[in-house]
Amino acid sequence: MNGTALSRVVIVGAGHAGVETAAALRQHGFAGSITIVGEEPDLPYQRPPLSKEFLKSVEDTSLPLKGEAFYVTGDIDLRLGTVAERIDRDRRALVLAGGERIPYDHLVLATGARNRFPPVQGLDPSRVLELRTLAHARALTARLPDLRRVAVIGGGFIGLEVAALLRQRGIEVDVLEAAGRLMGRVLSPAMSDAFRTFHEEMGTRLRLGTVASEIAPRGDGFALTLSDGQALEADAVVVAAGVVPNVELAAAAGLAIDNGVVVDALLLTCDPAISAIGDCAAHPNPYGGDGPIRLESVQNAVDQGKCVAARLTGDARAYDALPWFWSHQGPIKLQIAGLATGADETVTRGDPAGGRFSVFVYREGRLIAVESVNSPADHMVARRLIAAGLSVPPAVAADPATDLKALIPRAA
Repeated sequence: MNGTALSRVVIVGAGHAGVETAAALRQHGFAGSITIVGEEPDLPYQRPPLSKEFLKSVEDTSLPLKGEAFYVTGDIDLRLGTVAERIDRDRRALVLAGGERIPYDHLVLATGARNRFPPVQGLDPSRVLELRTLAHARALTARLPDLRRVAVIGGGFIGLEVAALLRQRGIEVDVLEAAGRLMGRVLSPAMSDAFRTFHEEMGTRLRLGTVASEIAPRGDGFALTLSDGQALEADAVVVAAGVVPNVELAAAAGLAIDNGVVVDALLLTCDPAISAIGDCAAHPNPYGGDGPIRLESVQNAVDQGKCVAARLTGDARAYDALPWFWSHQGPIKLQIAGLATGADETVTRGDPAGGRFSVFVYREGRLIAVESVNSPADHMVARRLIAAGLSVPPAVAADPATDLKALIPRAA
């Protein structure tokens, strides 16, 4: 789409994706109006630190993505604490709760995701803790002085990051994970096994292949009945059982939905006046195999925001950024380059016992992902190799004498 035809861009969602879209539009010289509509009352902020380090206090305000001056000097209309109620596609207007209409030439849906609450008898979302927003982080921070034992539902990134932080404060932790291994949706079995060891050494009780079948109040805390018949008491329950994309606004407007708002390689929905990006978007990805995928990462949110801004200002290109992720769990820094979809072989490079190593992941002999623990150099080289379409034979990757950086051609 030619950027000269646009004068009004409206963005729904004030997270990484939405703010990056606005910033990139101005960087590309877009001179029209930009409106960001966000439901939360706080200035748009960084989400990753919420689970990687507790707030210093409930008043912690050190997380903004941009200072207030950015929105003023960039002439960006930031509507905080505002709910988008529906999309009027025929008249190209976003309708807010209360009836106000904001006309658009192009609408960007960056509505993100929300925590999933598993179907557990007695699970009351208003009584348990979760970690997705700044409000959630403040609630958890306020409870810390009174906690002695916590049950964490979910053994993914967020659940394990929270578990590690709690253990560092001497709080007993039980992690309930329905699958047979930790972070099974994103990690190779070899790396999952390593993280099982890490967390057990931290003193976390891992209950794999186990879910809560019932949660009941008991005094100031909870009594949990587990699927294996055991009972568990906790002062608090933290739910970290994955997320659900926020697609209701798009679905009500008749846009295609399939585990997210369906978009094409340019991140356009079936309506050419509407894009979808970030955690809510199901998109084709050259690193993800067949069919659309939905990624939950800052990298994906930021790069998709840049991609849409470039298209809206006359530089349309298919989204092809390499996915990468990171997680801090106590002293363990995990970095992942690529997607391990369909992996059939892994080799380990480095010293797992020493807590510094990488797992190289292959599909049909080709390198598709690298998972690194406390090995930032491996991670950076892996990103360049995979993005350039280069592979490293398993035996070469596993050889500690191999200089991986030397395998990258100068042009890459």
